[in-house]
Parts: sequence; structure tokens; C-alpha cells
Amino acid sequence: MSWISDIDWAGVLIQGALIGGLYALFAIGLSLAFGIMRLVNIAHGDLIVLCAYVAMIVVNATGVHPLWSIAVVVPVMFVAGYLMQRSLLNFTLGPSILPPLLVTFGISVIIQNVLLEVFGADTRRLNAGAMETASITLPGDVTVGVFPLVIFSVALLSLGSLQYLLYRTKLGRAFRATSDDAGTAELVGINNRHLYCVAMGIAMAFTALAAVLFSIRTSFDPSSGAINLIFAFEAVIIGGLGSLWGTLVGGIILGVSQSLGGSVVGPLVSDLIGNPVAAQWQILTGHIVFIIVLIVKPDGLFPRIRD
Repeated sequence: MSWISDIDWAGVLIQGALIGGLYALFAIGLSLAFGIMRLVNIAHGDLIVLCAYVAMIVVNATGVHPLWSIAVVVPVMFVAGYLMQRSLLNFTLGPSILPPLLVTFGISVIIQNVLLEVFGADTRRLNAGAMETASITLPGDVTVGVFPLVIFSVALLSLGSLQYLLYRTKLGRAFRATSDDAGTAELVGINNRHLYCVAMGIAMAFTALAAVLFSIRTSFDPSSGAINLIFAFEAVIIGGLGSLWGTLVGGIILGVSQSLGGSVVGPLVSDLIGNPVAAQWQILTGHIVFIIVLIVKPDGLFPRIRD
């Protein structure tokens, strides 16, 4: 086990934290929809993949840099989210969470099969050029990629802007009032149904932003939605339902766990049992940490406190 002393612990932790930024971006839309509408969106992972394909279409049609596709994909998906909520999901909301679960599961199946029929099962990826391989050296000779830093910065800016929206604007006050007591909010003149549509539109806008960055960082195909949904759920639940910055903490914990799983846990298990397959513990370690947090803190680390 002499390899343990050769591990770049600072690099492992930093890389894991940067991956956590992407998971936090995945989770923003999911957390927003649940926090305001109590809507558990099973289609969230497939919507991320759908946004990635929309970005690919924009890039192929215009030849712009993938990051510029954000200017098209985000408003398009805001409108799509608004219309999806207004035409379908609003009718599923009520005291039970089962109808939204069933409907969004159906949406998930439809999206995945349509993408498979239109684009095939081949993996795709958007090429951002030199940005993907550029890196900087931090103190202590720790090298990190520029693009992961960009993703983490976007996650911070996204959470900060959403925090400002929710707590410093009239729309945000309406969101919070409806979330706390939808009935009372309607009595004071708030149109909950319209507000839910706006909330889903905003959630889809953040989902689109995450999707473009995801499609540059790694490859995707029509079946990629399931694992993205799992990562988003785990980040939200670890951080605490309804907690924006808790979502970032949850994403970082999940990312660091996976990084440690690939660099430490997997090789350690391989040494102990002599099975090289055990080195593929990166994802599994994240799931194990998620379960541990769920057992110790079922409401997450920073659950939103309600009156």
C-alpha cells in the first residue's frame, strides 16, 4: 500500500470539489421545483440531456462556440418549461406527490425514446477547443483545469443570482409566500398557477445552463439522463431539501466522495481482495456517502426550516 503516500491529496480534494460544482448546477432546477411546488421531477435528468442536444443543434447550425449556444438554449428552455408546466404539470399538483411523479416519469420515457429515434444511440460531445485542456497551477504544485473552474464559478454565480431573486425581489417574495402557504398566497392576490409556470421556466433555464457545460465536459447520449438525475437528487438531499447553498455543499460532498473513491477506495479494495474490478469504485463511493448522510441526517445537512 505504498501507493497511498504518493496520492496528491490536495489535487484529489480540489478536483472532487470542482466536479461538485457541476452536480450543484444539475440540482438547482430540481431543488427549485421541489422547493416552490413540491414537484419531484423524475424527468429532470432527461431534460438535461434534451438541453444538451438542443445546444448541439444550435452549434451545428450556426458554427458558434458551444458556450455561445447558452444565449439560445436558455431562453428556449425557459419557454419550454413554462409551457410544460402550464399545459401539463399544473394539473398534477395537489396534496399527493404521486401524480407529478407518474407524469414526469412518462415525460422522461418520451424524451429518451424520441432522442434515441432522432439522434441514435451514439455518444456526442461539444468541442470547446483549447479551453477543455487548459490548466493552471495553484500553490503547492496542484494543477487544475480551467474549464472545471469555469463550471464551479458558474455554479456560484447561479446560486448567488437565485438567492438574490428569491430574497431581494418581489417575484422572489411571491415564490416564498406560495411555497410556505399556497392557499394564503392566493387570498392576497398571487396567481399560483402562473407563478408555478415561471418557477418551472427558471428551473429549466438553469437546467439548460448546466446541460451546455455538461455537454462540453463529458460525452452524452439519450440514456445519460438517469445517472444525471441520481447525481442531482443526491446533491439536493445531502445538502437539504429547499436549501440553495446546501445544494452546493451536497454537490461538493458527492464530488469529493467520488474523487476519493476513484483515487483511494478503489485501489485500496483492489489491494485487499486482489480484484482489479474493485478499482471502479468512484461512483459507488458517492452513493455510499449519500446513504450514510441519509441515515444520519434524513433531512439533509442544511434543511430549510419552515414555520
